[in-house]
Amino acid sequence: MLPASTSQLGLTGGEPTLYGDGLLELLALIRSRLPDTAVHMLSNGRRFADAAFAERYAAVGNPRLMVGIPLFGPEPGRHDFVVQADGAFDETVTGILRLGERGQRIEIRVVLQKHTAPAIIEIAEFVARNLPFVEKVALMGLEVTGLAQANLDDVWVDPYDYRAELAEAALLLRHARVRTQIYNHPLCVLERQVRPLAVRSISDWKNEYLPACEPCGLRSECGGSSSLPGTAAASTLSRWLRSRIEASQPTRTCWSIGTTGSYSRSCNHAGSTR
Repeated sequence: MLPASTSQLGLTGGEPTLYGDGLLELLALIRSRLPDTAVHMLSNGRRFADAAFAERYAAVGNPRLMVGIPLFGPEPGRHDFVVQADGAFDETVTGILRLGERGQRIEIRVVLQKHTAPAIIEIAEFVARNLPFVEKVALMGLEVTGLAQANLDDVWVDPYDYRAELAEAALLLRHARVRTQIYNHPLCVLERQVRPLAVRSISDWKNEYLPACEPCGLRSECGGSSSLPGTAAASTLSRWLRSRIEASQPTRTCWSIGTTGSYSRSCNHAGSTR
């Protein structure tokens, strides 16, 4: 077993709830042996639609346990398409409602990719109207690993292209008093008013930076560019830098960004990298 001093413990899969009572026994053991450890479990939420299972989960009684459940659309068509399972949306939302009725801690995760980013405002509205009891919403840039890397053309969308919609969705949730955080996005592609909502990952490997980031005064606060694949990262930062110059808001350093993702310093300006 992990030492009692463990501060955080994550449970993921596959789908943890497929273990049924075995999962509940594990959660009870964690509560007994690690009472001061924050526990975060990732789940699709569908098993919690079973009221009896949701009740047994709540009976574990761990106030430091939170379940993170993804929502990929504001209606069944989009969500079910992303997860490739008919009926998934209804079961997921029912599961969230069952947990909410039992006072459980819930995080809703919205992963922004080609099929979800266009609906980000509608997803935020759905949560604000129907699930305002959740503890927080995490708006997450796509992590370009695993199946996402293998199917990049089908899922990749440039964060620069949805930055306005992301800001509107985040502010909508905040206005509804839903705690909201933004993950896996470089600060420079976020609208200024939502940058305070950006969170650096606790995983060091996700906090990667491009050569163009070297002179930035906000690097220590930025989530980096691990969510930007290859030349797409160059495209995003290139357009951002170009827009700043065209708006007569000079950055500290000008960069020449090549199609291969290489960077070279071309000039210097006084000013903030913000």
